[in-house]
Amino acid sequence: MKAPLRDYDFQKDIAGCGVFGVIDKKKNRIPGSMPIQAMCTMHDRGNGLGGGFAAYGIYPELAGMYAFHLMADDQHGLDQAEEILKHFFRIHESQPIPTRKTLAIATPPLVWRFFLSMPERRPEWVELSEEDYIVAVVMHINTRTGAFVLSSGKNMGAFKGVGFPEDIAEFFRLDEYSAYLWTGHNRFPTNSPGWWGGAHPFTILDWSIVHNGEISSYGINKRYLCEHDYECTLMTDTEVVAYLLDLLVRKHGLTRREAAWVFAPPFWDEIDRMPEPQKNAFTALRSVYGSAMLNGPFAILVADSTSLMGLNDRIKLRPLVIGEQGDRVFMSSEESSIRDVQPDLDRVFNPKAGEPVIVEVEG
Repeated sequence: MKAPLRDYDFQKDIAGCGVFGVIDKKKNRIPGSMPIQAMCTMHDRGNGLGGGFAAYGIYPELAGMYAFHLMADDQHGLDQAEEILKHFFRIHESQPIPTRKTLAIATPPLVWRFFLSMPERRPEWVELSEEDYIVAVVMHINTRTGAFVLSSGKNMGAFKGVGFPEDIAEFFRLDEYSAYLWTGHNRFPTNSPGWWGGAHPFTILDWSIVHNGEISSYGINKRYLCEHDYECTLMTDTEVVAYLLDLLVRKHGLTRREAAWVFAPPFWDEIDRMPEPQKNAFTALRSVYGSAMLNGPFAILVADSTSLMGLNDRIKLRPLVIGEQGDRVFMSSEESSIRDVQPDLDRVFNPKAGEPVIVEVEG
């Protein structure tokens, strides 16, 4: 699981990546076999150096607790993280994440999950909101122990590692889970190392992000996040997207659509041609959040407990296809992966560059 000592010391590969997401607007359960099959269809978009899934609604009996998924190289790293969790939370359950042996994954890290609630009296950071408290603990574990937090939301979890998505699904026994929202990712690392912590999805609280492309603005995005107490430790450009969403939507109160306009804003000549109120709004967003703009080619899927959003960069350098069938909406890098799991669709379309597609659960 260990990250390379030097994040630039690896063989660079140039290729795709594949993303898939499905949401049921009425929160009906979707078996894990569906996203697994969809990702298998896009096998050739990866090279076995990263795969992963995020699933929502998988812990209904413990839905009110924070589900921390952790990985560690060894027991010492896991023990370090557990001591921190004991200090900051009440631990209700502690158990290994169920796995099965698979030939494709010979030396996996330790993977563990904790179900936590807030303490009656906080030992530190009493001035923070509950969500900021969770974020602070995640940053604390990721920077000060031999463990990393895979996910930290309620009634959801991330499962990821080095391998093809079907290998990761087999290892984590994802065919035994069902959820109302799934995302999946097949990684082909380009400018960052392939390692367990650097696989997608990237998460914070109940946000999860999968991404096809390259965030060439990673440097300025990372510096901007550091000013707001987010620490990027996973050596992959996509990590900044998860933290930026948390900052823009949860902390600054932007809507998801406004956050999408920050990530992929209109060009200045387009803004200049807009009517005055609209022109002023976009000028303000670009002026205030210029350091949060995502430069480079990308197609991202953003999930949280209430919604799934798909977004392309502003000149659509990466593919994104949307399919609809009844109460279910599918988002993918390829139409073939959608039709493989849902042959009959009510509608299929390609969103415009920079135009978010946002699907929310009912109620």
